[in-house]
Amino acid sequence: MRRVLGVLAGFVLLVVGAVTGAAYLYDRPGPLPAAGAVIVPRGGLEGIAESLVAADAVPPGFLFPMAVALTRPAGTLHAGEFEFPAHASLRQVLAVLRTGRPVQHRLTVAEGLTAVQISALLEQTSTLDGAVPGLEEGTFLPETYVFERGTARATIIARAHAAMDRAVDRAWQSRRRDLPIAKPAELLTLASIVERETARPDERPHVAAVFHNRLRRGMKLQSDPTTIYAVSHSGGRDHALTRAELDRDDPYNTYRTPALPPGPICMPGTASLMATAQPEDSADLYFVADGTGGHAFAATQEAHLRNVAKWREIERARGR
Repeated sequence: MRRVLGVLAGFVLLVVGAVTGAAYLYDRPGPLPAAGAVIVPRGGLEGIAESLVAADAVPPGFLFPMAVALTRPAGTLHAGEFEFPAHASLRQVLAVLRTGRPVQHRLTVAEGLTAVQISALLEQTSTLDGAVPGLEEGTFLPETYVFERGTARATIIARAHAAMDRAVDRAWQSRRRDLPIAKPAELLTLASIVERETARPDERPHVAAVFHNRLRRGMKLQSDPTTIYAVSHSGGRDHALTRAELDRDDPYNTYRTPALPPGPICMPGTASLMATAQPEDSADLYFVADGTGGHAFAATQEAHLRNVAKWREIERARGR
């Protein structure tokens, strides 16, 4: 009887020791020297283990596969890009793989970029996947887009297109009813010109008012950005226009065409859309740079010519 009790006691001690040892191995700090992201591939336990070992997230050998097997009821392992804390234990690693959210990447698109520029930006974003589909001007709402590694570039474009449609619809529904534009597409086109004419938020409703006033009177918009768009093949490269470029016969050259250009010249942001839909109350028909990053506005040509003379004096003083 004593022998049986002794064997039983020894077995209990052995089990307790094994459990204690397993718990120690399960919770002891892992080899990952610093917090970081690891790309975990699809394709089964072997591929997952190899990626984690290669990233020093788990030690090589049988411990990780054994921990997965023993904790299988806790859930399946997910593929993706995951952030692991420094010296993550096996318990922590498995918790991240089963319940963690993949790393979120961000792509910020500035207002006023063209389709060509945004296509290049998408192409250069290495965390995206797939080809860049054809992108039309005015169809991508500038903002910050959050995505997981491997998201298709086409998916980002589709999201941005839907966001632009919503933004244009909101602006159109909130527009002043006396505007000289007949449809949302015209609002979008004019907003793109406002976007490129000024970077100052406080000026956008005033700039929009000038263009609305000129459209009402049948005046040419005479917007430099539209002509630059025409001569730079939508690359968005700003430069001082030459006389030959101003005289160029092109539907985007608003120095020659007394109407809106046939489409947007960039991707306007929400603020420019709303400024175009709700312009400032103003009788001004002209504006020119004032040397401070803003513009001097005028209701008459005589006042405008005085503002132009002041701007030329500023340019001469700057050696231009």
